[in-house]
Formats: sequence, C-alpha cells, structure tokens
Amino acid sequence: MKKQKMFLFCALSLVLLLSACSPSGSTKKTVVFADAGWDSIQIHNAVAGYILEKGFGFEWSQVTGSTAITYQALVDGEIDVYMEVWTDNIAPYYDDKASGSFDEYGINYDDNNQGFYVPRYVIEGDASRGIAASAPDLKTVADLKKYPHLFKDDENPSMGRVYGGIPGWAVDTILLNKFNFYNMDENFVYFRPGSDAALASVLTAAYEKGEAIVGYYWEPTWLLAKYDFVLLEDAPYNAATFENGETAFPAVKVTIAGRKGFKDEYPDAAAFLSKYRTSSALNSSMLLHMQETKDNALKTAVWFLKENTELLKTWLDADELAKVTAALEKE
Repeated sequence: MKKQKMFLFCALSLVLLLSACSPSGSTKKTVVFADAGWDSIQIHNAVAGYILEKGFGFEWSQVTGSTAITYQALVDGEIDVYMEVWTDNIAPYYDDKASGSFDEYGINYDDNNQGFYVPRYVIEGDASRGIAASAPDLKTVADLKKYPHLFKDDENPSMGRVYGGIPGWAVDTILLNKFNFYNMDENFVYFRPGSDAALASVLTAAYEKGEAIVGYYWEPTWLLAKYDFVLLEDAPYNAATFENGETAFPAVKVTIAGRKGFKDEYPDAAAFLSKYRTSSALNSSMLLHMQETKDNALKTAVWFLKENTELLKTWLDADELAKVTAALEKE
C-alpha cells in the first residue's frame, strides 16, 4: 500500500513538473502589452516584444481595446506593460501612480508638439521647386491675421481658411478658442475636417502642389516626417489660460508603465523597460516607414532596430545585446 501511495505521489509530481514546463504552465515567461489601437503603440509593443523574446526568453502578446479599457486592465493586473501612456489623456493616471496601482518605468518620449502648422516654403521659399517665400515674416499664430489672402477659403475667397480639429476631439474646442482669442473670425473661416485622414489628405495635397495652407497637426506622425512643415509659435504654455486658447500646447509626457508586481517577477525585463527611451523624431520615422512600405508593426520594429543599433547599447547589457543583435542579423 505504501508503495502504491509512493508511486501515485511520484506520478502526480511528474505531471505537475511537466505542466509547469509546458507553454501553458505558470513558470513560462510571458508579457502582455496594451494595444490601444494606434500605430506607434503597436510598433513599440513589437520593438519591446522582440527584444524581450530574443534577449530574455519571453513570449509576448497584445490585448486590444480603447485607451480607457486597456488602462484599466493595466491597473487591474490583466495587462503587464503599457508602452505608450499619454498621461495627459488619462485623468486618474497620477493618482493611480501615487497609490501604487502600477509602476512607471520611465519616459518613452516627451518632446512632442501640436498646433497650427504651415509648409516651410511659405516662409522660406523652396528654390528647388521654384517656390518663392510668400510670407517671410510669418512666425506666430497671431501673424496669421495678416495673411487671409494667402490662405483663401475655397467657398468664400474673401476670407482665409484655417483647418482646425476633428469634430469630437478635445483639441477642437481649444483650437476654436484660440481662433476666437486672436480674433481670426474677422477674416478667417475655421474649417473642421471630417476625420484625421481627411486632414492629412488636404495637407498632403497642398504640400505636393506647393500651395499655401495652414492647419492643425501633431507630432509624432508620418506626415510631419515626410513633409517639411513649421509649427507656428504661440505664447508660452500656461496651465491657467491654455484651454482658453491663449498659449501654446504643452508637450505631453508619454510614459512606459507596468502592472504592479511585474518588476518583482521579472526584474531584468523591468530594468530594460526602464532604460527604453525614444523621441518624437524617431517615432515619426517609424510611422513614415510603415506608411510608405505598408509593413506591419513587427517588420517595422525589426527595421527600426536595425537602423538604430546604438539605442540597443543604451537599453541592454552585453549578454542581452549579443542575443538580440544575433537575432537581428538573421532577419
């Protein structure tokens, strides 16, 4: 009887051991990223996922949902890592961080801009395209009032046109307030494109024709990586008057966050994520590559890592770097 019990105990122990070593076992190193639906976060997931897979032995996946849903999943511990948290867009972020609902590993980038842009050739001209500068002293949003004739409205040529925000976007209200604060309604029309795609299309079409245009846009984007636009200056950011449209937009801190406990379970992975940092320009380059090649996020991530090998040296130690570099050489 004792032998039978011993046999059953050994058999059960073997089953548990095999289960723990299987892909579905609890000891398998996995990381689940938040996919809030935009291209850059998907690329960052792929960059970090590739590195964690090749350099640290992880498997990785993504959970797709809105910003609100994926953020709550992070707080609830259902998502491990959020690679691109736009902190200004999530009201409870700083309170949740202070209460320890998640861990903030660091800043992905914080040098992003948004506001009213014009093509550089409007201000400086472009000799290679035979375009003369049409507004050489245009520097600020306030200066626009001098140039309604340059940015003519299609439906009312006696007025200028400024392309504003997308209906329903929070920024649209701020931009309209700015439009009114500068009394642009006296000789300009505030025009709302129907979608971000429509806005990109009209800016692209005007640029390729060498025409004058002024409109809202933001960084990082493929469009501002491909075309040379200038952000018009505004009064320095002031939190008290910003929403009234009286100042420039602030740069948004885009952070990397992890669920509570992840860094304790995987300190080496958390250490890598804490060193992970990019820039608005790097993000725009990734997005432009994806736009022009139609590569998916993973292919774009591999291209990005091959193009920016110096970044890997700042993110990884020697052993991890060797593993990831060897994997990239095989791609």
